[in-house]
Amino acid sequence: MESMQPSPSELPLLKALWSKPQLSARELHDQVAGELGWSLSSTRKTLDRMIDKGLITVHDQHGLRVYRASVDKISTLAEMTRQFARAVLEIDGPLPASSFTGSKILSHEELEELQKFLDEEEGK
Repeated sequence: MESMQPSPSELPLLKALWSKPQLSARELHDQVAGELGWSLSSTRKTLDRMIDKGLITVHDQHGLRVYRASVDKISTLAEMTRQFARAVLEIDGPLPASSFTGSKILSHEELEELQKFLDEEEGK
């Protein structure tokens, strides 16, 4: 099954859910409002689109709708990195995850896992 890639406007919402696995629409909006400059209704529309795409799930908890990422952080970032390298940089060879050292969203362990995903593509 081909993974669904987030759009540039969906990625900040996913990143928020990767850092805090369960958030309400208001909490998500508050986390990305400065970056995206959207209204709450725009955030809600984007969340609905992300549900339709299979990027997130929603469920009720104590009468509040909460959202969770349904795509894995590392595999999603690895695929986005591969697509960028091929489409934009025209790189067909191996990609070093060390390029992402210093990332604010990737721990050392996640960088190692990302390298495994990037190496996996080379073996195909």
